Amino acid sequence: MAGHSKWANIKHRKAAQDKKRAKVWTRIIKEITIAARDSGPDLDSNPALRLAVQNGKGANLNKDTIERAIKKGSGAEAANLQTYTYEGYAPHGIAIFVEATTDNLNRTVAAVRSIFTKSGGTLGTNGSLSFIFDTKGVFTVDNTSLKGKDEESLELELIDGGAEDVEKDEEITVIYTSFDDYGSMQAKLAELQIEAISTEIQQIPKSTTILSIPEAQEVLKIIDKFEEDDDVQCVYHNLELTEELIAT
Repeated sequence: MAGHSKWANIKHRKAAQDKKRAKVWTRIIKEITIAARDSGPDLDSNPALRLAVQNGKGANLNKDTIERAIKKGSGAEAANLQTYTYEGYAPHGIAIFVEATTDNLNRTVAAVRSIFTKSGGTLGTNGSLSFIFDTKGVFTVDNTSLKGKDEESLELELIDGGAEDVEKDEEITVIYTSFDDYGSMQAKLAELQIEAISTEIQQIPKSTTILSIPEAQEVLKIIDKFEEDDDVQCVYHNLELTEELIAT
């Protein structure tokens, strides 16, 4: 299964985002806290928490921080955390999908709206970008965990688990499934004794848009503003990250 350019586009942007290590840790700590709050602190009986902790370990989050986040999930502060999504457009018609986790909805809405409007974009209604993005399961696996496995047999097993596309480079393999097959792939990887570095639900664009370098850089500045906001967990877009743009 060959990966498509849209997958590479997301992966390149994700790699750039993951350089902001503190931001990644903040996102994962919130995920752990909410998972512990919603279904309890026991990893064995709480698959959402187990996955969040796994993602934390993959991002080199230390054990003490993970344990504090789990403990926080049983406190009153965690009860106020809620997840919201926002959809809109940056200049030049680029679609922006924002996921935020916050304890103050008014603050978050005001911040998101301000970034859109001050940057020449528009905040739309939820569902307005459903024709642009697909909700996908995304599993990232370190290639060292695949050593000794027959590539053809592994591909067939992954297809059986619901894989729609697989992208591989020298260090990692990224597996994409439909939203409905997210759980099936979790089970398949467990059956194959393959531990993912991270497992996520992401918004993947059905197609991407190429802009000139100045236009694209204008859009990337807006994306950076969203990613710098403490309440924002993830930002997705349909800007094509060309090799020329990545090199700038």
